[in-house]
Amino acid sequence: MTRADGDRGDRSAVQSVDRAISILEILAARGEAGITEIAEELGVHKSTASRLVSALQRRGLLEQLGDRGKYALSFGVVRLAAATTGRMDLARLGQPTCQALAEIVGETVNIAVSDGEAAINVAQEFGTSSVSTQNWVGRRTPLHATSAGKVLLAHMDDTDQRLLLRRRLPRFTEATITEPAALRVELARVLDEGYARSFEELEVGMHAVAVPVWAHDGSVVAALSASGPAYRLPRRRARAIVGDMREAARELSVRLGWVEPSGQH
Repeated sequence: MTRADGDRGDRSAVQSVDRAISILEILAARGEAGITEIAEELGVHKSTASRLVSALQRRGLLEQLGDRGKYALSFGVVRLAAATTGRMDLARLGQPTCQALAEIVGETVNIAVSDGEAAINVAQEFGTSSVSTQNWVGRRTPLHATSAGKVLLAHMDDTDQRLLLRRRLPRFTEATITEPAALRVELARVLDEGYARSFEELEVGMHAVAVPVWAHDGSVVAALSASGPAYRLPRRRARAIVGDMREAARELSVRLGWVEPSGQH
């Protein structure tokens, strides 16, 4: 395949994505529409509109309304919107927690949620001791090499966890755990001790610890982490701030609707 062929293929793929999004917008505005109406709105042949609609229907984003031949948005769209709304709520409710905890521990505090094969940071606050102003919000980080990622991975569904551990685990430093068996031992420790640690596993000279944040249904919805340079957050101090982090995570969990089991606090 020539470069020109590749460029044409890329443009075609982008055009298909753009048209698929346009279909969602059309149905959001109209409520329902048939293939002919959708094709006219897009300015394409009916066969093209039909292929795009079929693809969206297979992904659960559209549904056909009985025998009328019309289509409408499906609950798959609601699912995606709910996931986004949940993250936005978590970021909004979690920011005060980040601020308060950053003042206590003096280090950078983040809230991360699971995003498929990675963790994504949704809230952050710099501590009084922080010299770096690196913004991690919106950044994806590896599950196996970060403290927040290990919390999310340890509490992940068994099937999803097994699938992830079957894949190659990239090495970032000499301390990165890349062997699945060793990582399973580490995740068991996270569940047993209630917190995760990452000592120079993602970046040389960087330490971090994280604790789980619980949702209303008792599942782990996020991880609350504190990170800083190894000279300022040595292993002993990292372990010492876990208590403050657990208290902050508990308060955030309660705000998210979690009911603490009696006798825990």
